[in-house]
Amino acid sequence: MSEKAKITIKQVKSSIGYNRSQRATLVGLGIRRLHQVVRLEDTPSVRGMINKVSHLVVVIEE
Repeated sequence: MSEKAKITIKQVKSSIGYNRSQRATLVGLGIRRLHQVVRLEDTPSVRGMINKVSHLVVVIEE
């Protein structure tokens, strides 16, 4: 099996004060706490979710 591309995402800003859909997007990405780091497959749906909360997260591409 070939290994799919991975992307690392870190939350760097609190979601307090932002609307409910943006907080739900963070939960959908698997991020529950500030400064938490998650590794996900690099898919168009994940990229769209990152784009929606780009002001709250940092993407670390490897």
